[in-house]
Amino acid sequence: MTRASQLSRRERQIMDAIYRLEEASVKEVMENIPEAPSYSSVRTLLGKLVEKGHLSHRESGPKYVYFPLVERNKASRSALTNLLSTFFSDSPVLAVNTLLDIAADDISTEELVELEKLIEQKKRLGKQAESKAGKSK
Repeated sequence: MTRASQLSRRERQIMDAIYRLEEASVKEVMENIPEAPSYSSVRTLLGKLVEKGHLSHRESGPKYVYFPLVERNKASRSALTNLLSTFFSDSPVLAVNTLLDIAADDISTEELVELEKLIEQKKRLGKQAESKAGKSK
């Protein structure tokens, strides 16, 4: 994993706030993260996110307005890849099993049906890919 894909808890909170707001000043970030640290701490963290390539900024009067450079979907995939590698030995099965255990009391029947549909869809796509690979040999 690159340094840019590894974010601290507070950096992830800041990125989440900026994704929600689309762009934000230091003050707006502070208003949108839990138990925000001082203004100077948030400004420093925003600077680190700029250095890591996650954010950029533009001047808006006397302040900077920060905006994401990395699409939320791409950042999410990178974070999940890092999570799989770090905690689940690169096993999606272990990760999904853990998620289902955690959500056992909260997951609805409709959500379980949706997961089953997604699994079936992935199975079909896998069979199609295997079939195409076999024909090209």
